[in-house]
Amino acid sequence: MARAILAGAGQLPGLLLAAGPAHLVRFAGVAVTAAADRVIDARFERLGALYADLRAAGVTEVCLAGAMTRPDFDPSLLDSETAAVLPRLVGAMGQGDDALLRTVIALLEEAGFAVVAAHDLRPDLVAGAGVLAGHRVDGPDAPRARAVLDALGALDVGQSAVAGRGQVLAIETLQGTDAMLEFVAQTAPGTGGVLVKRPKPTQDLRVDMPAIGPQTVRLAAKAGLAGIEIAAGAVMILDRPAVLAACLATGVALWAAP
Repeated sequence: MARAILAGAGQLPGLLLAAGPAHLVRFAGVAVTAAADRVIDARFERLGALYADLRAAGVTEVCLAGAMTRPDFDPSLLDSETAAVLPRLVGAMGQGDDALLRTVIALLEEAGFAVVAAHDLRPDLVAGAGVLAGHRVDGPDAPRARAVLDALGALDVGQSAVAGRGQVLAIETLQGTDAMLEFVAQTAPGTGGVLVKRPKPTQDLRVDMPAIGPQTVRLAAKAGLAGIEIAAGAVMILDRPAVLAACLATGVALWAAP
């Protein structure tokens, strides 16, 4: 049995390659920084060719890891297998990221591949409930941000929200967590508030588990936040030593809550 990492940008593909032997699938147009001895180059327009290459390599399970933007399809490059499923993909794109990822999972499973989660390969990347750095920030901010995410989750809006002094300061949208924190730093700095990050109710954590890294902590500090709350068992901490060092350096607390 062989495994393949369908890689996007960022640290996660490299972290998963450290978990054991795997082929690295690099899609054209995706800025993959991970490196591996066994590499399969692929195009989104040629799923049939990708499936054939995976089968030839003996791959039976795949893991999607890293950040990807929605691809621009070149119709002239479509193979017959991709052309046949393109209406499903286009329809899913119109329904949001969760629907698109569920469709991608279904296509991979229909092609005979088991889809495994990043946190199954690296369970050390997620944290159980408890304080990881500093002291949990009490008060209305974390519950307020959680309530916003619970209310908006079904609409596939975002995975993070910031509250400070009992007010909602920002909600993550397409621009991502970093841009949201930069916005807070510019518009409502110094509140001592809380960033809450947790998955949406409909999110398939096999392919889209939220994550934080040391940059998240630094930007939270720049925004004048006092703490970060993540969902226990459902948010990955990329480079935990660096994250905890950033918390120590900035004074930003970090904890995981159910």
